[in-house]
Parts: sequence; structure tokens; C-alpha cells
Amino acid sequence: MAGEYTRAEILSQPDVWAAAVRTLQQQADTIRAFYREGQYDHIVFTGCGSTYYAAIAAAAITQHLVGIPAKGIPASEVWLYPASAYQPQRRTLLVSISRSGETTETIRAVESFQAKNDILTLNCYADKTLSNMGALNLVFPEAQEESIAQTRAFSTLYLASAALAALWAGREDLFGQMEKLAGAGRRLLNVYGDLPAKVVQDEAIDRFYFLGSGLRYGLACELSLKMKEMSLSHSEPFHFMEFRHGPMSMVTPSTVLVGLLSEHNRAQERLVLDEMARRGARLVVIAESDADVEFQSGVDETVRNVLYLPVGQLIAFERSLYRSFDPDRPHNLNAVVRL
Repeated sequence: MAGEYTRAEILSQPDVWAAAVRTLQQQADTIRAFYREGQYDHIVFTGCGSTYYAAIAAAAITQHLVGIPAKGIPASEVWLYPASAYQPQRRTLLVSISRSGETTETIRAVESFQAKNDILTLNCYADKTLSNMGALNLVFPEAQEESIAQTRAFSTLYLASAALAALWAGREDLFGQMEKLAGAGRRLLNVYGDLPAKVVQDEAIDRFYFLGSGLRYGLACELSLKMKEMSLSHSEPFHFMEFRHGPMSMVTPSTVLVGLLSEHNRAQERLVLDEMARRGARLVVIAESDADVEFQSGVDETVRNVLYLPVGQLIAFERSLYRSFDPDRPHNLNAVVRL
């Protein structure tokens, strides 16, 4: 059946998150000590494709919580353009994120970086090249996937990066709240599992935009990528306020606009969504409360962002099925990119 692996992987995410949190709890002392002993003054997160977007999101939450400069950069840039990617004279930690642990650019980036600074790796396979290249290697085997487009691997690796930030910041309160995410995710899928199909089953729809700012921008990028990969649809991510500076000219009644609404800047972001609705856009608003999709998680805004992903992934999945594609086998793509 088309999409059977992808569907199962999306729906299994809460259980995989719970397993990842247990792994992180077991490794918590090691993770804290690694950062404390490193005395880093800069952190670079890197990956390719989906994990590049995980790197953007991870850098945002790390800088927000830990207070250290952090940025997400494609692995190819770390490998081929190191002078513009980071400053070798600074005490820099490279956090390399990869589902497969075998992507060529990621391996080359780590190899080029090894002689200069420390490396931490996040991936899903203990026996792959990347899982032996870091000073600390964290592996989440439950997040392994049969499908090509990442869903549970992305969310789990992002969740792990958020846990790193909480532990490095000494925010045991936030780290402890991550145990609640599995239950919130199960409720989310039970309540809203049928919504994505209703959103996308319309031939008139011809474009999708995913809006997310701050800690959510990297997640908006990833959900937009899922729409492209699975359904071959026109899809782009934007920061909320940036969407008004040109891109809103593309809004028509054939537009679906998915908003990853924050709590802290909700009023400003909601104004953008309301303006786009007046211009004809069809909205799907995802937030903790008072939205089309409500988490009702009770988890702090900083660490609950993983909850934006399952319904957003299902929107791409259902659009793929509606267009008679197979989400498990996207056009022109392979699970691992080797050069």
C-alpha cells in the first residue's frame, strides 16, 4: 500500500520520543560533563537536507537557552567553505546530525573539522561511519526508518538537540518536562489525525507556505521540504513577518498557509495570518491553544516545539496520496546521498 512505511513512522513518533528521552536520561551526566569540560565559545550544528533544517532549529534553541553563539550550517559548507562557516581560532564544538550516518558531505565535514575542535554526533545507527567519529556519539536506533523522507528520525534528532540545550543550560526543569511530550503527541495524533486529509483534498490548491519564527523557523523549513519531497508541490517556508515583505503577493484562494504559532509573539504572528486569510489564504494554525490544531501539552514553549511536526508531516503525506504518489518513495530521491 502506498505510504505504509511513512504513515507508520509518523504515527509511531510519540513512542520513539519516549525511548529517546530514556536514552538521554541515561546519558545525562555524560552530556553535562562533555559540555562543561569543553569550555566552548561557539557551537556549529550541521547536517544535510532535513538534518540541515534540524541544525538550524537546534542552533536556535541552544543559543536561546545556553546563551552561547550557535548556528546551523549545511555540512557541505563546513567541508568546502570552512573559512566562512566557522573561525578555527575559536573553541568551537561541531554537532553533526545525520539519520544514516553515511552521507558524504557530513562525513567530509567531520573529517575536515576533527583536527581542530571537538565533535558530537547525533544519528540513528550505531554501526555507521559517523557514530564512531565524535568525542561523544549519541544514537537513537528506534528512530530508524524504511521510508526515504524523514519524519520520526527528524523529530527525534531534533528532540535530542533540544535536550542537549536544556542540559547544557542547567535547566533540569525543562529536561524533566520532555517526558510529557510522548503523551501530548499521542493525544495530538488521536484528535487531529483526520484533519490533514480534509485540508489537502482539493484540486484547486496549488501552493503551500509554512510560517515559523524564532525557534520554529527550522521546523517550518523541514515541513515545507516534506511537502516538496512527498507531493511535488510548490512549497516554501518563511518567518512570519518576512512573509509580508514580498511573498504575500503569491497568496490566492488556492494557497494553504500553515502557521506554527508561538506563545510569546502570538499577537503579532496572528495578525499576519489574519491578513493572509483576508487575501484568500486557507489557514491551518498550530499552537498550544486557541488554534486549528491545539497541543494542550502543558509543556514549556521552549521544549514543546517538536509537537508542531506530526500534523505538518501528515499534511504533506495526505497531499502525496491525493496526488496519487507514494510517500515512501519520493521522486528522484534516495535515503542516503553519496558523492
